[in-house]
Amino acid sequence: MNKKNLILFLGIILLVILGWYTKKLLQNEGTSDNQFIDFAIQDTTKVDKIIITDAFSNRMELVKDGNEWTDAKGGCVTQANIHFILDAFDKITFKGYLPEKAQKKFTELMSASHTKVEIFEEGEWTKTWYIGPAAQDHLGQIMLLESAEDGKSDYPVMMSIKGLYGIIEPRFFADPRKWICTNIFSLELEKIANVNVVFPQEPYRDFKVTQKNMHYSVTQHGTKLATVDTSNIFRYLQNYSKVHFELANYELNKKQCDSLKKTKPFCVLTLKETSGKATKLKMFRIASKEPQRNEFGETVNMDMNKFWCELPGGDLVKCQYFTFNPLILGHVYFPAMEAKFPQDKLNKEIFATEKK
Repeated sequence: MNKKNLILFLGIILLVILGWYTKKLLQNEGTSDNQFIDFAIQDTTKVDKIIITDAFSNRMELVKDGNEWTDAKGGCVTQANIHFILDAFDKITFKGYLPEKAQKKFTELMSASHTKVEIFEEGEWTKTWYIGPAAQDHLGQIMLLESAEDGKSDYPVMMSIKGLYGIIEPRFFADPRKWICTNIFSLELEKIANVNVVFPQEPYRDFKVTQKNMHYSVTQHGTKLATVDTSNIFRYLQNYSKVHFELANYELNKKQCDSLKKTKPFCVLTLKETSGKATKLKMFRIASKEPQRNEFGETVNMDMNKFWCELPGGDLVKCQYFTFNPLILGHVYFPAMEAKFPQDKLNKEIFATEKK
């Protein structure tokens, strides 16, 4: 091989080596970028479990069950909140790198305080988001990524959501009280077998509505009412088509809840569905600092706008009388009940409800 051909051959070898080295650099660079910014989920329909843990050690596990999402125990959760999370998984985008001086600062900050979001697809863990503070312009979030493919990032970056001018973190909360469904009843009247309303301290107000083969009856404290307008029975039962509580319990600690549950409720409502499912609600008055007038016009030291309600699972929630009075004041729909009311209760009612 002459000198000219040797130089040409060596040149080709050198070009091949340089090409291979450049390709490896590009591959490594791509891997490095993915390690920092590949937060997005390509197909959110594959996401079937999400675990959110906040800086206060609250933990919320969300599980996909068919087309619906539930908590880890199969309990109802607000589906709209899930939609916002999946939307973030799909539309999250890279906003920018942090200045080199800020990388160490925010890495240390996020190691102490962050919201952790673990993402599972088709039963397998794929990614974890570590959500830190808002970006300086509040149009994004400082976040760190860990993935099954690339491991955990060395430092956080700034991320945002396409079309959203704001921060990401509010979509991800681990407090179970913010996830609980507010719906208590959502029933068509033909699905209701019976409703039993009991007032432990005012038994004359007890009543029960029973349906069997589309035939209805009403009893007051165990005695059947002789005259009942069937249309009023329908109006009463239609109240159960949409019943929600107002607020989860953000006020009472466990000891206070246990103490309240040991007191006598002012009303107990038990609804049995034709399917056999039964729902029992216990209602407790809330004391007020200023005297208020009750539904009979009497002055009482009770909040006449809201009360505590114990749900079947034992949770206490706040409910409005405006929502529940049409369910528990039977005499509004069945006037014959007033014949057994004590004389001092007659003609004193100031409660007005819309008959449906």
